[in-house]
Formats: sequence, structure tokens, C-alpha cells
Amino acid sequence: MDYGHSDRPAGAPPLPTAIKILIAGGFGAGKTTMVGSVSETRPLRTEEVLTETGIGVDDLSGVEDKTTTTVAMDFGRITISDDLVLYLFGTPGQDRFWFVWDELALGAIGAVVLADTRRLADCFPSIDYFEERGTPFVVAVNCFEDARRYQLHEVQAALNLDPGVPVLLCDARQRESSRDVLVTLMEHAMKAREARRRED
Repeated sequence: MDYGHSDRPAGAPPLPTAIKILIAGGFGAGKTTMVGSVSETRPLRTEEVLTETGIGVDDLSGVEDKTTTTVAMDFGRITISDDLVLYLFGTPGQDRFWFVWDELALGAIGAVVLADTRRLADCFPSIDYFEERGTPFVVAVNCFEDARRYQLHEVQAALNLDPGVPVLLCDARQRESSRDVLVTLMEHAMKAREARRRED
């Protein structure tokens, strides 16, 4: 088979570069909401209704109104330019679904860790996961209306983040806010890649 042959017509514009990004964070932090707010296509969701089976397993403190949970992933897409498309994969938040994380993380250039200041400790597993794998990430503090507001440097210190990890505020319901988070991640990932090249 001639793998060099292309069925694309002569003169056709090149296919855009596809970039994979993970949207991670704790249970109820707003991952599904962020993917849905920024995706230009109807997002793929794998949500299930919370049932009595989850009592004693899923910690609903701080998110008592939550009625569904992601059991595999959320998926969305956003076109940045004619030659660049981002594919967004929202991860499940509960520990019992972490077995899918390694598959979702394959090929990802970076991640957004959504933080809920009502349950800030829920960020640690995601942060540890990306730090251990050397995956560039940013922390986006999702500003829930009933959550206490903290200065960004306070969040950075509470999460014991490297000073180079960007921390920013966002509203996962708003397309523009979610897009700004993705732009910050892209810039951070490119800087990390350049730093690795210089080290090599």
C-alpha cells in the first residue's frame, strides 16, 4: 500500500492540526459545563443519574444539588483557526472511574484542572497525576456563586503549586471565559515544550 498517496484533491487546503486537551478536576467542579460551554458542536456526554448506590461512595458535601455524574468522559471541539482544532476530553471526577484516565491522557498536550474552592482538596489527585507525568496544566478556579473568593496567590499556595503553573479565575458556564482558560493552557504548554527542547 502506498502510504504517501493522498485522496485529497490537488490544491485542497491542508488538514488542520488536531490538539488534545484534558479538562480535569474534582467531582462537581464544572468539567462537563466547561466542555459544553466552549464546544462548537453538541458535546458528547456520558452522564448518569446519581442513585442510592453512590451513597457513602460519592461525597456530595458542597455540591448537594448535583444529580448526575460523568462515568467515562465528555467530548467537545473548538476551532481556533483554519489550521488548528482543539479536541476537549472531560475526565470523570470520582476515584472509581480513574481507570479511564490513562486512556484519555494519551496524546494530550496539556490539561485544565478545574478548582472548586468549596472542595479545594479535590484538585490534588488531578494535580498529582499531571505532575507525575510531566503534563503541562493550568488551574482554573471556577467561580461558583456560593463559594468564598480567594486571591490567586492563596490558591497557588494552598495547592502547593510550582510558581510556573498558571492559576486563573473562570466561569465555566461562559464560552469566553472557558476559551480564555484554553488559550492560557496553550501558551503554557508551548512554553513548556520550548523549555524541554532547550534542555535537550
